Amino acid sequence: MPRYSLNLPMELKREAELWAREQGVSLNQFIMWAVAEKVGALNQGLDDPEFPQITYQRGIAGVPTPYIRGTGIRVQTLVIAEKVWGFNPKEISDNYDLSKSQVQQALAFYAAHQQEIDQAIAHEQALEAASV
Repeated sequence: MPRYSLNLPMELKREAELWAREQGVSLNQFIMWAVAEKVGALNQGLDDPEFPQITYQRGIAGVPTPYIRGTGIRVQTLVIAEKVWGFNPKEISDNYDLSKSQVQQALAFYAAHQQEIDQAIAHEQALEAASV
């Protein structure tokens, strides 16, 4: 694998190190993962440029699902927290360890992509009902 020297601003490096430690990987692995995620998203052409904190990931079934970038948290999870459980954005932020900005953008993404997210929620609920 070719080597590449990377200069990061000190604060960005510190934050990346914290996230890498939290994810249980080295800084090198974390940076490689982050670059792979970004390149993959750009190659898919699915991301909505109006919502830079939201990215699509393909699951096992190959269905693209919107996630909060850099986390394993689906947008639909936050929508359910708000609509079904009655959480306000601060409670969502606290319970999912997300920034206020991430929560606001996820809920704004839902407003712009409501039909898509509602269909995903309905599909998941149908699968749960069928398994009972």
